[in-house]
Amino acid sequence: MQKVATLSALAADRAVRVEIGDQKILLVRDGDTARAYSAACPHAHGPLEEGAVCNGRIVCPWHKATFRVSDGALLEPPALDGLASYPVRVEGDDILVSPEPIVAAPPTAPEDDRVLLIAGAGAAGTAAAAALREFGFGGRILLVGREPGLPFDRTALSKFVLAGQMSPRDVPLLRPAPFYPGQRIERIEAELQRLDVAERRATLSDGRCYDFDAALIATGGVPRSLDIPGVGLPGVHFLRTQQDAGAILSDVRHGARAVILGSSFIGLEVASSLRQQQVDVAVVSPEDVPFARQFGERIGLSFRTLHEANGVRFHLGTCAAKLRGGDRVDTVHLADGRDLAADLVVIGVGVRPATDIVQGVERAADGGLAVDAAMRLADSVYAAGDIAAFPLPRGGSRVRIEHWRVAQQQARVAARNMLGGSAVYDGVPFFWTYHFGKRFEYLGHADAWDEIVIVGDLDRQDFAALLLRDREVAAVVACGRERETAILAERMRAPLSADAAMAIIRTE
Repeated sequence: MQKVATLSALAADRAVRVEIGDQKILLVRDGDTARAYSAACPHAHGPLEEGAVCNGRIVCPWHKATFRVSDGALLEPPALDGLASYPVRVEGDDILVSPEPIVAAPPTAPEDDRVLLIAGAGAAGTAAAAALREFGFGGRILLVGREPGLPFDRTALSKFVLAGQMSPRDVPLLRPAPFYPGQRIERIEAELQRLDVAERRATLSDGRCYDFDAALIATGGVPRSLDIPGVGLPGVHFLRTQQDAGAILSDVRHGARAVILGSSFIGLEVASSLRQQQVDVAVVSPEDVPFARQFGERIGLSFRTLHEANGVRFHLGTCAAKLRGGDRVDTVHLADGRDLAADLVVIGVGVRPATDIVQGVERAADGGLAVDAAMRLADSVYAAGDIAAFPLPRGGSRVRIEHWRVAQQQARVAARNMLGGSAVYDGVPFFWTYHFGKRFEYLGHADAWDEIVIVGDLDRQDFAALLLRDREVAAVVACGRERETAILAERMRAPLSADAAMAIIRTE
């Protein structure tokens, strides 16, 4: 063992990174002792020492994965693994650590004759399958997904692939290929035609049927189209799969003219990425200010200003009336009469819940499925992710949130309950969006607010904005404040006053 630090110098609310040879190790204070773990987040190798230690949790600064201080166990995604642990000894005030990680014995699961089915092999479905084994389930797991290939990190498509920073085939996998057979997870690449909640039976388009003891529906969303002439022309794209990204890239060249229909997060991330490929980009949207509904007009305007400063042209307060072209699209005709030349068009107007296959329960007008805080849709059937309308913790209202991490959080709750647990979704929703090299984070969820307090500089993309309701924090929008948002992500698990939040931001 080697001395690496002193206990008195180790703060209770912040970890430190030390190195022993080639090993990078995270030291965390745990009362009167210390713990040592792998220093990088298993999800995207975020530097955990730049995050926070709060509520007995280690919080990654980048994507807010959380781990238990006492043993490094995974508590919340997007990481799907816990932290490697290293032996520690405290002698007086000295902290000694061995560079050899502790090798835990593989867990043994009792025999189980139950069949658990997961409909959808995206973020939520994969997280649920991994969690079921982590929680000790020894029975059969069926992971049904219609997309070919291994489940992958879909968020990389709009942020990095279309910017030319990563090829579609290099998008990170959610789990490596050997994981599935190693964990006895049966991947079924097929179209699910019907899932009968009452009968507990899933039917595939090829006629195969599977009876299940419990199921998670995590089928995600389907990109919304537009009911206008010409939408089927070559050169008109949606972005959902690696194949979609490859098709868009095949139309990208220096100076090409792209028209983005919709100022959604996907739409503007695509705009940012294509500008980095020296593509001429125009964005068409009926909204006057992008993201005003989510963040308020002042913050929305800052996004528009950032895009305009990087060459994106906006045509707001209008929409596409038709797409024209011969062999492929060449013109977008707007409702206000203007024509925009286009070598490619990307439609980014959101998604609709993929729930047409679900039989035996009522669907909402938008296609969503109403679940309780346990993510329960019906007896032994659960739903998570884009399709799930769930009661917002501490807010009471029922919402459907289309965020990658929320889907994974909910999937772990559902997995616990599929095994007879009593978990509830009590997390803080989080997502991040990426524009011209700047990471913007959103914590919580606010349909309405009565005040916005901004600390920092919006124009320099270095700020934290508090969306307040009755002087309590409903949501936070931030850029360049990863450690503060890591702390806030934990503190917002309970009601958080504006003054307390401001103290966190100003202290950091």
